[in-house]
Amino acid sequence: MASSLTLVAKGRSGHSSAIRRSGNIPAVIYGYGIDPQNVEVESRQFHKLFTGAGYTTMLTLSIEGGEDHPVFIREVQIHPLKSTITHIDFYKVRMDEAISAKVPLKFVGESPAVKLLSGIFVRNIDELEVEALPKDMPHDIEVDISSLVDFEGAIHVKDIKLPVGVITHVDLDEAVALVQPPRSEAELEALSEEVKEDVESVEGVKKPEVAEEGAEGAAPAEGKDEKKKE
Repeated sequence: MASSLTLVAKGRSGHSSAIRRSGNIPAVIYGYGIDPQNVEVESRQFHKLFTGAGYTTMLTLSIEGGEDHPVFIREVQIHPLKSTITHIDFYKVRMDEAISAKVPLKFVGESPAVKLLSGIFVRNIDELEVEALPKDMPHDIEVDISSLVDFEGAIHVKDIKLPVGVITHVDLDEAVALVQPPRSEAELEALSEEVKEDVESVEGVKKPEVAEEGAEGAAPAEGKDEKKKE
């Protein structure tokens, strides 16, 4: 089954730096039934696709003059200073074999405990490790927080409605999200005092004074002899 998301690639035409200057990104495809192959993809097309697909949506990598491959984006390398993409790893999967992935959780709805009781929404986890066939792997998993009506309840893994064909081996009793009571005025005041004390302790630290070379009472510089008094 082919993915509705398709990215065109071609064999590498030169050195990685030259490829990047041309507006493309160097990449490699490897995985099931294929020898590692160096390719390049158009930068703008990849950015647009990556925004929607992320790491958990299967896509079709169509190599010019070659075959179409069902792949997942396995790794995206970013330049540490320029924040540009320097390299991409595509992993080819077997369509009839389940894979595991950490899928982002998307919290939807409105919690009465937050809206009516001014509670503080707390997320214990932001992603859930699941298992599914490549075609069934979701881009994200929705978690409805409207069941959080007071400060006693919580949403657990077992409360999440997983898409068809998707399972998880995570502890079903693990808490995913909850709502904490708002801080009292006394707690806020105490917190403010703690912050104030920390700031004052930092501001109170003074660097040791170092006598300037040549000043009265200053020690001679290392490696220099004092002139003998005649």
